Amino acid sequence: MSNLNTASRKLTGAALGAAALTGSLLVQAPSTQAATVTLPPTHAAFDYQIGGAYTPPQGVKVVTRDHTASPAAGLYNICYVNAFQAQPGAEKDWAPDLLLRDSAGKVVYDEDWGEALLDVSTDAKRQRIAGTIGTQIDGCRNKGFQGVEPDNYDSYTRSGNRLTANDAQAFIKLLSARAHADGLAIAQKNTSELAGNRKANGLDFAVAEECGQYNECGDYTSAFGNNVIVIEYTDSGRSKACKGWGSTLSIVQRDVDVSPVGTSGYVRKTC
Repeated sequence: MSNLNTASRKLTGAALGAAALTGSLLVQAPSTQAATVTLPPTHAAFDYQIGGAYTPPQGVKVVTRDHTASPAAGLYNICYVNAFQAQPGAEKDWAPDLLLRDSAGKVVYDEDWGEALLDVSTDAKRQRIAGTIGTQIDGCRNKGFQGVEPDNYDSYTRSGNRLTANDAQAFIKLLSARAHADGLAIAQKNTSELAGNRKANGLDFAVAEECGQYNECGDYTSAFGNNVIVIEYTDSGRSKACKGWGSTLSIVQRDVDVSPVGTSGYVRKTC
C-alpha cells in the first residue's frame, strides 16, 4: 500500500466509448501479437481485499486481492502486487544491490509502511526487478485474475530524489508489457501527476487512493475517463468522492489496514 499522506495525485474519443461499451481494449503485446484485455466494469460495486480475502459483500462486481490469494468466483478480479517496494521484512528476498540505498549505504524505506524501496534507477536493475515481479504477474494470470495492480508507482516521491519519475515510468512500461502479454489489464496506482502519460506507459485503468480526500479524482478521470476505482479511508474523503463522482466511478471506503470482514477494525462503506 502506498503512503496515504502522499497518495497521488487515455482513453479518448471513440476509443473511450468503445471501451465503456465493451469493457475491452486492444493493446499491443511486446511481440508482434496483439492481446485483448478486459477492463473492469465502470461504476461497479467494488471491494478492496488486499489485507485478506473473504466472501465479497452482496452486489460486488469487482474485487482486488493479493497475488497470493485466489480470485473470487464470478467477479472481475484485480491482482495486487507490491511492485516498487519490498514487503515489510522481505528485504532478504531481494539481491542487496536491488534495494535502494542512501549515500551511507543504508537501505531507504517507506517509513509509513516499513517497506524498503527497490532500486529502479538503471535499466539493468529494472530488468532484474521486472523479472521477479513479472513472475508474480504470470501467477496472477495463471490463477484467473483479469487485471493487475502494481503498487507504489509513486515510491520515487519517497526516495529523497534518488529515483525519478522517469525511472518509475521506465519500470512500469516493463510491467505493462508483461501484463498485456499475459492478457491482463494493468492499473495505474495513485501518482496522479503521471496520469497524463498513461497511454505511453501502457496503463489501462486507475486505482486511486484518497483522490476524494485530496481533490485529485478529476486528475484521473481526465486521463482514464470513468475507468477509475476509488478507495477512501475516511468518512470525509468518501463523502467528497461520492458527492463529486458517485454517479460515475467505483468508490469504496475501507479501513487503513484493509482488514478482512469479521475482524476488529473492519470498515467498508460505499456511496
